[in-house]
Amino acid sequence: MIMLNQDTITSLARQLYQARKSRTQLRHFSKQYPEMTIDDGYAIQRAWVKLELADGRSIKGRKIGLTSRAMQLSSQITEPDYAPLMDDMFYETGTDIPFSKFIAPRVEVELAFVLGRDLKGPNISLFDVLSATEYVTPAIEIIDSRIEQFDRDTKVMRKVFDTISDFAANAGIVLGGRPVRPLDVDLRWVGALLHKNGVIEETGLAAAVLNHPATGVAWLANKIAPHGEQLNKGDIVLSGSFTRPTPAVQGDSFHADYGPLGSISFRFV
Repeated sequence: MIMLNQDTITSLARQLYQARKSRTQLRHFSKQYPEMTIDDGYAIQRAWVKLELADGRSIKGRKIGLTSRAMQLSSQITEPDYAPLMDDMFYETGTDIPFSKFIAPRVEVELAFVLGRDLKGPNISLFDVLSATEYVTPAIEIIDSRIEQFDRDTKVMRKVFDTISDFAANAGIVLGGRPVRPLDVDLRWVGALLHKNGVIEETGLAAAVLNHPATGVAWLANKIAPHGEQLNKGDIVLSGSFTRPTPAVQGDSFHADYGPLGSISFRFV
């Protein structure tokens, strides 16, 4: 249920839009509006997307977040969240990424599904996702906080409503490695080693994402269907991280080794 009025939703969306441009953090919306709901978070997110589209940006796909049990418990929710992937969030593997484009970036290891045909809910299954996927490829998501992760005074962690408003924390995507057909490998057993400055920071298996990374894509197709939305042919869908977020500072180099599926590398400069 949406509790905030339209003027408030529009105002908060514009604050996020400006915060992304100016690289400055906002205080928690949930503290300012304690009656705020998950529906309010998505309403603010949609209003922000409209501002980006008005600037000439385009949507290249979607991300799914909070897919692991541990992250759901820490956020006090029982399902994932989602947000669009804008065209100016994509970076090439093997390149230098300007640190100045972010506020407090963190790095997560994921798999990306590239769709070969539309997926329109309801009643989309894991098998529908595998059938509709042209290929799956390694991906790194760079998450960021336009809304403070921890309140600057109380140190209280932000609520899931804040995160959803804030593009589900999405800020950057790096695709790379070796694309594979979704039935050519058991995607549950795709693993990765995340190196930061030559040291392994995180390891994980894709099964940590709802037992199978395609499960999240099916969930998303069904979740957005009541809004008249669908996943489209050509969309890139980040299926959720299977490692904890790794903080980054300027000068850090990252290398994600997916074994048989290749690797992704980049550096913050």
